[in-house]
Amino acid sequence: MEETWPKEKERRKGNRSDGGRRDSVVERRTDQGTGLERRRGPGRRRSDFMRAAEEGEMTSEQFLFVMAIDAYKRVNNQPYPTWTEVLEVIRKLGYRKTCAMELKLPSCEDWTEQADAPTFPAGVEAGGG
Repeated sequence: MEETWPKEKERRKGNRSDGGRRDSVVERRTDQGTGLERRRGPGRRRSDFMRAAEEGEMTSEQFLFVMAIDAYKRVNNQPYPTWTEVLEVIRKLGYRKTCAMELKLPSCEDWTEQADAPTFPAGVEAGGG
């Protein structure tokens, strides 16, 4: 029985060329990141804003957003709005892209608009997605 143990262990290695590490593992730690990573590494603490949200306490901004999405879902009888519809709700709440983004998104051009920009650009209707 002791003779089969090393063979069984060797069989379980599968496609591992370096003595145990899988070839298909993607190394993500060397990535610069986008600024959206939720993992906290050593020395990274959650902000009070994030800690409160994760513990179930909502700010008035979060509550307003949740209520607006809930109202949209009820009025339109749609349990899962598309991302375009979520963006429509966000714009109807009054949000506009007035600042440069803080994220690193490759192949995405950043832009800004005036704070008083219309909800939809000329020629674009609500829900036309």
